[in-house]
Amino acid sequence: MIYLVEDDPSIRKLITYTLSSGGFEIEAFESGEQLFAKMDKRPSLFLLDIMLPGMDGLEILGKIRDNSEIRETPVMMLTAKGTEYDKVIGLDSGADDYLAKPFGMMELLARVKALLRRRGEDKQKKDIEIGEIVISPAAHTVKVGSRNVELTLKEFNLLLLLMENEGIALDRDRILNSVWGYSFDGENRTVDVHVRHLREKLGEQAGGMIETVKGIGYRLRRKEN
Repeated sequence: MIYLVEDDPSIRKLITYTLSSGGFEIEAFESGEQLFAKMDKRPSLFLLDIMLPGMDGLEILGKIRDNSEIRETPVMMLTAKGTEYDKVIGLDSGADDYLAKPFGMMELLARVKALLRRRGEDKQKKDIEIGEIVISPAAHTVKVGSRNVELTLKEFNLLLLLMENEGIALDRDRILNSVWGYSFDGENRTVDVHVRHLREKLGEQAGGMIETVKGIGYRLRRKEN
């Protein structure tokens, strides 16, 4: 089930038709208040417009991330705001993807499939342990020592990519293509924001294993005792 929140009836109808034609079950709402009043299933994806009457998309996103039952559900923001600053604000708030209007329906469908495909691929992978960090793609959990660490989908996928390539310096373009599933218009700030959040959530010692490689990107490397 995909939940869409979009106040423009023509856009809401077009997105619903496109995703339904693509084989997805979708339910559309015109406001955040309506979403939370009528939501009766745990969805596989949220599509949220930012500019909404009443509760805006970022407020809805915050409520999703604060709810233990749905906080790991992927969220894609849909908005008329298309500057890099606005994209970073959305991603910085915990969104997994960001699509600026006007956008093509085929691009939207491809983005939705990429998010859901990545989640399905993770379920086939084995646990990885490096230093204090244990990541379980199947259970979609991360532990640092005995502490559970709550990550967004993109933070989780970023950590998984770094751990799968332990000791290898990954440039930002490769990270964007691997984690987001497509080129993100060269906006490398997106990667930097997610790395910063990831380091903070892992804590000083575990987060310190994610090294900045000057002029290239990032590398995860276990510390010598």
